[in-house]
Amino acid sequence: MKLLLTSAGIKNTSIRNALVDLLGKPIADSNALCIPTALYGHPNASPAGTWQFISGRDPHCPMCGLEWKSLGVLELTALPSIDRRRWETWVREADVLLVNGGDALYLCHWMRESGLLDLLPSLNETIWVGLSAGSMVMTPRVGTAFLESKPSITGDDITLGLVDFSIFPHLDHPALPENTMADAEKWAKEIGGPAYAIDDETAIEVVDGAVRVVSEGKWKRFS
Repeated sequence: MKLLLTSAGIKNTSIRNALVDLLGKPIADSNALCIPTALYGHPNASPAGTWQFISGRDPHCPMCGLEWKSLGVLELTALPSIDRRRWETWVREADVLLVNGGDALYLCHWMRESGLLDLLPSLNETIWVGLSAGSMVMTPRVGTAFLESKPSITGDDITLGLVDFSIFPHLDHPALPENTMADAEKWAKEIGGPAYAIDDETAIEVVDGAVRVVSEGKWKRFS
């Protein structure tokens, strides 16, 4: 699986170009499934927010509103009640999975419970485009600053560990005074391993283990 781990979606030309390069074809020729699940776990979530994501009406986080050939919804909490052969076909036919933000640990839980996590290693050409928590879920841990529900649904801050670095998203966001570089540095000390702080104009691309930062904004790597 190819990863494009963003803070706030396809925010600029550089991130969009990275997505098109990963697809190997125009967005207009590509089929996408969006995964809204993480937002349900966030204490500030609402049905309206979920609709905005799915419908592509969220102007701050462009993902579903791009000109996809087709766009469907994959709700992970529903998958345990559906024949796996049905939903696995849906996933395999998609070029890209667009994964919403919210609570990374809630998403982590439902990736395991739904069986999607077990399927990921076989999706060699599929692109995972994460937004905030949808990116953080792929990392080893999120840190206590990003435990949206206390205690978390998993009981800790451990996520999937499909990449070997953690992510501090929304760096210096004007609506998030707790997301300054000083806050990121404190968070990184707690993480105690490789980590990136990225703003909303930055993404991290991971292909076959090779990591590349795509940015028109501000970011920092902590080692």
